[in-house]
Amino acid sequence: MGTVFAIVLVFVGCCSNVVFLELLVREFPGCGNLVTFAQFAFIALEGFIFETDFGRKKPAIPIRNYVIMVAMFFTVSVINNYSLHFNIAMPLHMIFRSGSLIANMILGIIILKKRYPASKYLAIALVSVGIFICTIMSAKQLNVANEGSEEQGFYAIMHWLIGIAMLTFALLMSARMGIFQETLYKQYGKHSKEALFYNHCLPLPGFLLLYTNIYNYCVYFSQSAPVVIPVVGVTMPIMWLYLLINVITQYVCIRGVFILTTECTSLTVTLVVTLRKFFSLIFSIIYFQNPFTAWHWVGTAVVFLGTLLYTEVWSSIRMVLHGPDAKKKKAE
Repeated sequence: MGTVFAIVLVFVGCCSNVVFLELLVREFPGCGNLVTFAQFAFIALEGFIFETDFGRKKPAIPIRNYVIMVAMFFTVSVINNYSLHFNIAMPLHMIFRSGSLIANMILGIIILKKRYPASKYLAIALVSVGIFICTIMSAKQLNVANEGSEEQGFYAIMHWLIGIAMLTFALLMSARMGIFQETLYKQYGKHSKEALFYNHCLPLPGFLLLYTNIYNYCVYFSQSAPVVIPVVGVTMPIMWLYLLINVITQYVCIRGVFILTTECTSLTVTLVVTLRKFFSLIFSIIYFQNPFTAWHWVGTAVVFLGTLLYTEVWSSIRMVLHGPDAKKKKAE
């Protein structure tokens, strides 16, 4: 039941979070820093109360290591948010971030000197091709949208390329952070909830550098249309309501993933998260009527096919269908 509950939390929390994030960024594309700050503050407060017992519990992993991890985590979060301000559509944003397997493999080979079987390289090739197809199709759509003015079209493409460069850098930085975190867990043991708290608490002072941006969007949110919250009957600006729901669903999403990592294998976690991304993408395209051509669908299918191949889902399904002796029979 713990596994089922965790999967429900992941799908409900993460999918809802993406919906309300898109509602926010469609109205105010540059509000990502305010959204991230609100999420970090909420999760940090919850962790301060329940994980550190109001600061009385000492961390199992030295703070200096968390500072390094947090610097990377903060950088990735801010850059991913800013990329949405550079003509990056939400579906492309989700597809591009699905390329984390590529970044992890590349850095694993370079830094950890890892070697992988041929099936892993094939999977990464599929993910790369899928992302390339979606990226090229998005660039073509941008050209069509700005074909009335050659100068405007050029600046729109340059603007978009900056967004792609930001996503690429964030992808590599995120993979580097994952390798650093893996090394820490091997040395000090796995403390996922503690890491969750410090990853969200330590970056909070860094948001002072973004004070002006955050304050401006607080003003914009306060000026949005008022809406009455059912049951409680309280009236509040609709953008603040979207933000509140986004923060709560983000917490539900993260808690679901945390429970899942303690209940299931990493393979199951990866499969659930991958399927969650797929359903979020489908919903984003249909509900928000985002432009998505047949080639986008091909690229998306190839990305997720590569992801499933990488996680060896097909082998696991065969094991479930044929029983634990399947591998032995195959060897004979």
